[in-house]
Amino acid sequence: MKKIPLGRSDIMVSDWCLGTMTFGTHTSVADSARQIDMCLDAGINCLDTAEMYPVNPVAAETAGQSEEAVGAWVAASGRRADVVIATKISGPNGGFMRGGEGYNADNIAQAVDDSLRRLNTDVIDLYQLHWPDRGSYMFRQNWTYDPSGQDRAATLDHMDSVLGAMQAQIDAGKVRAFGLSNESAWGTTRWADRAAIVGGPRVVAVQNEYSLLCRLYDTDMAEMAVNEDVTLLSFSPLAAGLLTGKYQNGVIPKGSRMDLAPEMGGRKTPRLFAAVQAYLDLAAQHGLDPVHMAMAWQATRPFPISAIFGATTVAQLEHLLKGRDLVLDGAVVAAIDEIHRAHPMPY
Repeated sequence: MKKIPLGRSDIMVSDWCLGTMTFGTHTSVADSARQIDMCLDAGINCLDTAEMYPVNPVAAETAGQSEEAVGAWVAASGRRADVVIATKISGPNGGFMRGGEGYNADNIAQAVDDSLRRLNTDVIDLYQLHWPDRGSYMFRQNWTYDPSGQDRAATLDHMDSVLGAMQAQIDAGKVRAFGLSNESAWGTTRWADRAAIVGGPRVVAVQNEYSLLCRLYDTDMAEMAVNEDVTLLSFSPLAAGLLTGKYQNGVIPKGSRMDLAPEMGGRKTPRLFAAVQAYLDLAAQHGLDPVHMAMAWQATRPFPISAIFGATTVAQLEHLLKGRDLVLDGAVVAAIDEIHRAHPMPY
């Protein structure tokens, strides 16, 4: 796998990253460990998790179990030095973390310690803010996004205090680098600017949704990434499994995400399946597996990406990894852009 730096840090990650949001529930602890070993064998050195995982559903009773599954592998394998571990602290939430409280200067230290304990490690390589305290247009909220109630001064004050708390964790050797998730171009740039002003850690990465079906990142965020040296950790590169084609023609496999969350977090729309079919047809025309095509497309983008994929089962991971060396030719990339013009943002 190709290795790329996280922003301006000295942390090198593979351009694919193993997501762990099913670890501990839908994916057993034993299978979680096997998946990590398989990824290391394939040259993938990055693991992404979060204090709130696993998901589908998210619950206070299960929060932290994905970190614990990764921690079980760390303890059993003795290979901590072989992986880059990224985790996330939740923003304001529905009660599954800290009774609904988001992150602030007073609780970051405890949240870091809790993640370190669950992960069985002394240091977190990348610590990310899971979503902005002020709110976000991500998670399909872009259609009705209204930032008019935001208080700029309060937002900047919050950023400054969080950066101070994060710098303290870095100085203590508990965190190596600072990242964001579900952020905007304005927010990411302000985090970078405020770090320079207050002496806090500079953002090295942002974890936003990005796939053939969700290309919000392509404009302002892409410009920000290039100019500010911020690496995209793209989540849902297979569009929550939609780009596999397994949900076409009304099929809902038992135990799949659509079976557990019928509306797919707002992704299921009247325009969705025609868009998916266009990509499936393109893959078939070129003799490509649609999963491999969707993953390989990420590497064609004009900004740095490490694409976070997830696999509930070992069999799914085996299939994914078969496409790790695929490089798309220019004709396929051009055809993808034409499909995107015909089927823009289906959700």
